[in-house]
Amino acid sequence: MVLAQRAESSDEVPVGAVLVVDEAIVGEGWNRSIGACDPTAHAEIQALRSAARACNNYRLPGSTLYVTLEPCAMCLGAMIHARVGRLVFAAYEPRAGAVVSHLQLLEKSHFNHHVEWLGGVMEAESSALLKAFFRRRRRKS
Repeated sequence: MVLAQRAESSDEVPVGAVLVVDEAIVGEGWNRSIGACDPTAHAEIQALRSAARACNNYRLPGSTLYVTLEPCAMCLGAMIHARVGRLVFAAYEPRAGAVVSHLQLLEKSHFNHHVEWLGGVMEAESSALLKAFFRRRRRKS
């Protein structure tokens, strides 16, 4: 949640992610798309990039990615290419979620790598943070 709050403090959608290998955090990230002028700067992508640099390898087998919001298709694709072993996310994403909410991409059998997943962990806390952020944003409009 701290990383999601870091994104929020920069007026980014409050999403944070950490990548863990052998119980150690090797990468972290938070949404930076607006500030970086980079549509790929989602929290998950930032965490994967950070971990790949730390591990000196673009493959991250045996890793677990923890994120505060159900990932989109782009982020899931990156996780598959990186060979992330497990995904744990908090809130479900009713508009663009690609694990459960819309595409169920991780259930497709044609990928050459399977990512285990668990959703809804700390869902209430993450959802509350996201709802408050968008409520404030709508008031500013």
